[in-house]
Amino acid sequence: QVQLVESGGGLVQPGGSLRLSCASSGSIFGMYVMSWYRQAPGKQRELLAEVDIGDRTKYADSVKGRFAINRDNAKSTVYLQMNSLKPDDTAVYYCHAVHLLTRQTTWGQGTQVTVSS
Repeated sequence: QVQLVESGGGLVQPGGSLRLSCASSGSIFGMYVMSWYRQAPGKQRELLAEVDIGDRTKYADSVKGRFAINRDNAKSTVYLQMNSLKPDDTAVYYCHAVHLLTRQTTWGQGTQVTVSS
């Protein structure tokens, strides 16, 4: 089973940028559909972006044009580039993997992103 470790969160001012990383281990990274979610206090976990094994991407309307997901299969890592950050983007951000064939799912531990002046 794949293990996921997120990094790159922190405190950023409105309008700033951050890049989150999610490093995987323990399985063949190229067999997983990878995605990023976030969960703000008192809110449901929200799907933000997804990249499949063919590098096709999908985005939630709330982040389209500001966030970009990409994967590096050689490094077994998926990234989330976040630009033009807003206070409403404050949340814990989670990496998620779904195996293409078995549909087994795995979550990372989450990384906090705080957008504040």
